Amino acid sequence: MSDFSLQLNEDQLQIQSWVHEFSENVIRPVAEEWDEREEFPWPVVEEAAKIGLYSFDFMSNALLNDPTALTLPIAMEELFWGDAGIGLSIFGSGLAAAGIASSGTPEQVMEWVPQCYGDENNVMLGAFCVSEPDAGSDVSSLRTRAVYDEAKDEWVLNGTKAWITNGGIADVHVVVATVDPSLRSRGQASFVIPPGTEGISMGQKYKKHGIRASHTSEVVLEDVRIPGACLLGGKEKLDEKLARAREAKEGKTSGKQPAMATFEATRPAVAAMAVGIARAAYEYSLDYAKERVAFGKPIIENQAIAFMLADMATQIDAARLLTYRAAWLSRNGGGFKNAEGSMSKLHAGRTAVWVTDRAIQILGGYGYTREYPVERWHRDAKIMDIFEGTEQIQQLVISRAISGLRIE
Repeated sequence: MSDFSLQLNEDQLQIQSWVHEFSENVIRPVAEEWDEREEFPWPVVEEAAKIGLYSFDFMSNALLNDPTALTLPIAMEELFWGDAGIGLSIFGSGLAAAGIASSGTPEQVMEWVPQCYGDENNVMLGAFCVSEPDAGSDVSSLRTRAVYDEAKDEWVLNGTKAWITNGGIADVHVVVATVDPSLRSRGQASFVIPPGTEGISMGQKYKKHGIRASHTSEVVLEDVRIPGACLLGGKEKLDEKLARAREAKEGKTSGKQPAMATFEATRPAVAAMAVGIARAAYEYSLDYAKERVAFGKPIIENQAIAFMLADMATQIDAARLLTYRAAWLSRNGGGFKNAEGSMSKLHAGRTAVWVTDRAIQILGGYGYTREYPVERWHRDAKIMDIFEGTEQIQQLVISRAISGLRIE
């Protein structure tokens, strides 16, 4: 167990500087272009792969070799300080990797997680497919079905996934599907769809309010056949879980839904993304307030502006501290006892939306135009209140944790 400390070690400081430099020199100069194009920024991701930022090695070292668990949030903050859409394009495969790691056997993790990244000469992508057109936060209502063909030792998947980062363009898709509808959430399992599998295709690509450089689309599964070995965790483990679920009453079985286990693990990282967006907007508006002169003096000398910036700085620091605590507890505290992961995401998401709104206010009319980046940051921030569990879902998770009751 690592002692909790706010003093970053030498490795973390180097990574912080390394990612910040990449964001400043590679991401920011092209952020507006890729936002306007609404296309996956392949050249930027390829540059990230060349330096090892987009790689299995970086993710595994950040997740497994850091006893404080702060390295990943530190990197995410700097990456999203650069640009949220491009940042998600670089980090998006990590969701698939987390899905594999949370449910797969060690052998499956070593086989499939590297294929979510490829290498510097052959960049590959991963996609984590949970949400559906009629099942977003309510993952217990998933309609995508996986049926086992015992004669061929194959699983057959059918359904449509929605709002999928890297959906349809990924090499490896991790799909959460229902294997026993009568058990609802406890009758679900996760599957790896290998590259080149027939029957999987991209549906509509969404035109989004923000994070436009990140590819988001539907994923359509039509009689997708995959080997039995692509069931994460294996058939024996699934059969045992289903047997326990059938013996218990609906809603009282033990164990976590595959999707929720992944989301719980990644919430501090998502919180760090929100902190990065908020910090970018705060720093820009602070510099603007120092330079913009109105009525004969810089506008930061007006108490209304100065106090607004003071509140922005305070909320960002509070969000970062909640994020660091949640990350540390995920590794050292035996899990979240009071939904600390949800607390970090809830507060950081709200902070990103509020801070970017205040940044526009400080810049006035300029802030409302696309000539200045705070408008883009404001659009990017809103998703932090929505994806990987909406603001209200985080409140529900927290209220259940602190009360010990199942609050509907």
